[in-house]
Amino acid sequence: MTAMVQDILGSQLGLSLCFIAVSILVILTAVAYCIYFERKIAAWTQDRYGPNRVGPLGLLQPVADGIKFILKEDFVPGRVDRVLFHVAPMVAFIVAMIGFVVLPFGGRIRWPWMEEGTELLLQGASIDIGLLYLLAVGSMAVYGVVLGGWSSNNKYAFYGAMRAAAQMLSYEIPMGLALLTVILATGALRLESIVDAQVAHAWNLLLHPVAFLMLLTTALAETNRAPFDLAEAEQELVGGYHTEYTSMKFALFYLGEYAHIITASGLLATVFLGGWEPVPFTRLLAGTTWGGWLHWIASSTSPLAGLVRLGVFGGKIAFFVFVFMWVRWSLPRFRFDQLMRLAWKGLVPVGMGMLAVQGWLLYRGTPVHWSAPVAEVLLLVIAGAVNVASGREITGRQASLLRAASVRGEVGGTPAR
Repeated sequence: MTAMVQDILGSQLGLSLCFIAVSILVILTAVAYCIYFERKIAAWTQDRYGPNRVGPLGLLQPVADGIKFILKEDFVPGRVDRVLFHVAPMVAFIVAMIGFVVLPFGGRIRWPWMEEGTELLLQGASIDIGLLYLLAVGSMAVYGVVLGGWSSNNKYAFYGAMRAAAQMLSYEIPMGLALLTVILATGALRLESIVDAQVAHAWNLLLHPVAFLMLLTTALAETNRAPFDLAEAEQELVGGYHTEYTSMKFALFYLGEYAHIITASGLLATVFLGGWEPVPFTRLLAGTTWGGWLHWIASSTSPLAGLVRLGVFGGKIAFFVFVFMWVRWSLPRFRFDQLMRLAWKGLVPVGMGMLAVQGWLLYRGTPVHWSAPVAEVLLLVIAGAVNVASGREITGRQASLLRAASVRGEVGGTPAR
């Protein structure tokens, strides 16, 4: 029995399959408890208690929510497309769950019974186009939302689905530009190679800060999180694309959203925060006492070091999940024309500028250079200056509404005097 376990864990295929199975269980549990932490963070932001009745500190609240969803009536409206209506929440959940397999969770390890020089990856799958796979899977999330809105035969749901489609397709362009900047700098599509490049030089957060902000913004839009949750705007669309859903089908949409947040957080941690590296520049700190431990964690193939790297990567994911929730309870929702204007007139031009700068550095033979962050910040300043110099009034109302108000003898929504 022991020999069979060693054979399974000693092969990359066996270790990857075991790792995927354990990761699915962990992510499913984390998705359930994301609802709990969402409520706790909302309560902290709004100066109230949040869940505190079901179990100690309210920790059994996700269990109560799960029982509630299972016992609710599974109501299906009469005029829906029944096949697509049932398929949509499954698509939203499954697509969100299959992206994590390419994330490099823990680097390389070697079991004590393995031969010298042989190493295994603490990762579900290592593929040459890992970053493209993650983008492709993430872009498929729009199908669940669109199918749910279309099949519901409801105008609120249909408008929510169309908003989601326009939003996700628009924000994938600046997301691609931000990631393409990193690809040019590292010369790799493998996510573990991107982490290795950051360990060898510096975190991409320091080298490409504006690209990081752009990817964080687009990740919020891709996951339909506030202030980009126009697809389910309660004040306008009741619930948007999931207006007609009840019971576990409704729950699958929300579980898929939180799974998507976890995967997006893993992408942010991998591409810009050094993945499993504990702190930046661990190679430069190797001579100090604490730096020696950090360097051992980052470079050792010991299973213990791999376990610590798993914890470091998980901590970074938890940090970004907190940021996603913090932003939701801090910023008001954009109006839809503002959301689209931010993508096409703000993020896309800045992203193209960043890509041009990085292409020039690559042409010069210095793809990793400290002039990159200076140039990116300068681009952001220039974009802001151009916006101010344009003289366009910053208003909460559309220009057409302002013209209509002037015809009625009103200015800014108040009667003219």
